[in-house]
Amino acid sequence: MTISLATLSYWQRGRSQPEQARSLHAVDALETILDLPTGALRSLVGPRRPRGGALPGRQDLTASYRLFGRDSVIERALGESFAHFNEDITSLLMHETVRVDENRCIRETNVRQVVRATRDGADRLTAVHCLDDPTAHPVDVSVRCGGLGAVRLSPELGSLVADILFGRELVKNETVLIDYTISVGPSEVVSTHHERRTRVNLREYLLHVYFHPSAPPASCHRYFRENISAERLNNHRIPLDASNTAHVLPVKCSPGIHGMSWEWPPATRPPV
Repeated sequence: MTISLATLSYWQRGRSQPEQARSLHAVDALETILDLPTGALRSLVGPRRPRGGALPGRQDLTASYRLFGRDSVIERALGESFAHFNEDITSLLMHETVRVDENRCIRETNVRQVVRATRDGADRLTAVHCLDDPTAHPVDVSVRCGGLGAVRLSPELGSLVADILFGRELVKNETVLIDYTISVGPSEVVSTHHERRTRVNLREYLLHVYFHPSAPPASCHRYFRENISAERLNNHRIPLDASNTAHVLPVKCSPGIHGMSWEWPPATRPPV
């Protein structure tokens, strides 16, 4: 049984409460650890809160469900903290750099992002990334701007959740830049696309993909999807440059899924 530090922080600050069976078992365990009478902490848990609506001090989940759907990988990876997923901040601009190795696998993703606090007290961004190969090892998260908080890797969901700390609490409308990189070990799972899901309008989104010189793709396309279950729209071919890279820079980055896909040439067979 594992409860993240972010979840414990939300409980302590009253921004969420333990409701699921696993969380209530964790409360029971805390009573034992703290040598409290049985039920001392359970008695402080209020009635189960209604789901999906905008309540005072609670994030409206409409945009999240519209983009991710219900019971998505994102929701399952975050658990009860999904109801407060980055509710204190909004993204303004984002640059992503993706590197694909000679075996056609994504090995590194760098994210540079500027966010603005929507209320006093924002102190972190929670990043959720889906991995092409959840069995690849090792998976490393390094931070250049900001600090690294809790990291949760869920191989069964193929996801990684990382808290990027600002180092202090922001005041409303204050901005902060964060810069982090996710590196993944060797894999035999071929990567075919990368996409960014956003619940808000971004002032700018740039996706830049580096392909290994010995393994260029046959073609690349940019696309947009309204949500996780929608088909790709605006599927246009984009060229590779002289450095075997391609990029996507939407004129307008509206809520939804912006991405790049690529097709590989047929694998060459060794001479007989």
